[in-house]
Amino acid sequence: MTLKLLTWNIKTGGSGGRLDAVVALLARERPDIAALQELRDFQRHDGRRMAEVAGALGMTAVLAPSAWGQPVAVLVRPPLTVTGRSAVRWRLHHAAAAATVPTGAGPLTVVSTHLNPFRPYRRLREARWLAHRFREPLTLIAGDLNSLDPDTGHTERLARLPELYRRRHLGKDGQPDTRAVAAFAAAGFEDLWRRAGSGDGLTVPTSKGGGHEFSNAGMRLDYLLARPELAARATGARVIRGDEAESASDHYPLSVTLDLAAA
Repeated sequence: MTLKLLTWNIKTGGSGGRLDAVVALLARERPDIAALQELRDFQRHDGRRMAEVAGALGMTAVLAPSAWGQPVAVLVRPPLTVTGRSAVRWRLHHAAAAATVPTGAGPLTVVSTHLNPFRPYRRLREARWLAHRFREPLTLIAGDLNSLDPDTGHTERLARLPELYRRRHLGKDGQPDTRAVAAFAAAGFEDLWRRAGSGDGLTVPTSKGGGHEFSNAGMRLDYLLARPELAARATGARVIRGDEAESASDHYPLSVTLDLAAA
């Protein structure tokens, strides 16, 4: 049993006529499970827009509204069935949506989340809380973590950002802040890009989708993080570029393939 998973921040719900391109890319890629972020207005009118997008893709949606930021969701494609779901807003600037599906290897839980974009310390707190909240062996946390990874040098790239946006990625000591991703690693989560990806892995900005806060720096802010038992089953990870991905959002989608056959 092989599953394709994808995470994507679609930028303010695909506003400005971009939603059709978002749906077109997802329809072509056909992920078995998709984690989406920045679903502005998707919860309005009893979730009508979420239902329309899920229906167009033939998928089941688990949507988590946000009290302060923007909703997030996990979409699941049949024949997979959602056997557990939760929507978490407490302690999060945006939200987290979690869906559990049965697989040959056991129940898989996929969490879509979007960490605080403005304050590094709050981002760290959110990461610690989510890592503690979701700890089952087959757990994948996916989304826009707004955090730099601790295994890469960032000083040169950050120097290209305007001061207003550079501050979002610096600690009190003025050094690149990587604590959120490091907190997940300390809790046992593995970065699937590091394990199974190739290329530079940069997910922002896209070539035509805006993203002035990223300037021309090029950053990796979107992640697929898995508990060790699940990470061992990753067979490939890639940033999806070209076609609609260049203009549908300021983030590129990130996907991974997992072998979830019975041991």
